[in-house]
Amino acid sequence: MNNVNKIKLMFSSLSVFKGILNRSIPKAFYRLLLSLDKAPDEFLNAYGGLCSLLYERNCADEFAFAMTETALFDDNCFARASAAGKQNLMPDSVLEAVKNDCNAILAAAELSSDEIIKSYAYYDEIADIAEFLPRWKNGKFAQCFKDFDGSLDRLSKYYKENGCGMFARYKAFIWRGGDIQPVIHPDSIDMDSFTGYELQREKIVSNTVSFIKGKSCNNCLLYGDKGTGKSSTVKAIANEFCKDGLRIVEMPKENLKDFPVLVDKITALPLKFIIFIDDLSFQSQDESYTALKAVLEGGLAARPDNALIYATSNRRHLIKEKLSDRSYAVDDVNMRDNMQESLSLSDRFGLSVCYSIPSKKEFLEIVCSLAEEKGIDISLEELTEGAERFALARGGRSPRCAKQYIESLFY
Repeated sequence: MNNVNKIKLMFSSLSVFKGILNRSIPKAFYRLLLSLDKAPDEFLNAYGGLCSLLYERNCADEFAFAMTETALFDDNCFARASAAGKQNLMPDSVLEAVKNDCNAILAAAELSSDEIIKSYAYYDEIADIAEFLPRWKNGKFAQCFKDFDGSLDRLSKYYKENGCGMFARYKAFIWRGGDIQPVIHPDSIDMDSFTGYELQREKIVSNTVSFIKGKSCNNCLLYGDKGTGKSSTVKAIANEFCKDGLRIVEMPKENLKDFPVLVDKITALPLKFIIFIDDLSFQSQDESYTALKAVLEGGLAARPDNALIYATSNRRHLIKEKLSDRSYAVDDVNMRDNMQESLSLSDRFGLSVCYSIPSKKEFLEIVCSLAEEKGIDISLEELTEGAERFALARGGRSPRCAKQYIESLFY
């Protein structure tokens, strides 16, 4: 049995890592292996399909990396156990299967295009065009697979530090279409991007650190004036602590009724999650209001231990209240109870942090800090006077206004 056919059989017998065959490049590669005894047009079609995919993914010179990387992002029993630090509790038979799968993936990643072409069963029929077929270069392996000696320690460590499945590849997600979808290009804002509001951020960071360490922590409501950095703070914290196993899932307010489904999907995962609800407010009689109240306190499908809810709002009391709601209707014998019901939701967040508009001094400090960061070389007097005019034209001072002013200087 030649080496290529041996690898085909090894690939066919993948067990723990069988999920990589659903990924585009390993799937196309396996299709090519299965065509080795097929008619020339079928073999050449599979060969061209793999090469086309490698070119499209910019992997023509990194075939080995493209193959081994898929194992790092595969969602399987070993990856989940390693992420939870429980890989040593797995049966020896499973660990042995993991080693066999790793060896199969490595062997496949080392195959050259020439070796595959020459092992084709009807090579003589394609000999005249074989030299013109495109070739790939193997390149280097993905981390954890370089110099693999049969030990699973490096692979387990990777899953422990990065999580498993799509949660290893991506750090930010959104609830869409009844499922968790990765955000391919998340906001890269970090904690160094802020000036001002140090006390507010310190409270939220402290709460997040306690959450990550498994200590006492609270759901958090960030409320206050627009443009003060509430949403940016949550995203920056998620970026800051992603290396510690923290992931963020944004849930649109209108989908809060799906919260029990989201809970089912993340409860068993060995990661920590911030469930992010942005720009939260409700009209009276809003069905989402009741759903969120149950989530925060008292519902059967309350948040799991590995999740916190961070919500932002421009309102301290999350239900929009009209003056007519306070009038004494003759047929409403429990009017005070109804009013308290309307105001009770915000009280169910254990931590509430207020972001108010900055003073003139604070606003100009933010402007000067951003100008220095961007390397803007104009006088302090010109900078501050321009910032004041810009803020007045937009109806008030805020960190967002300061950022927009600095960006306007580049026009």
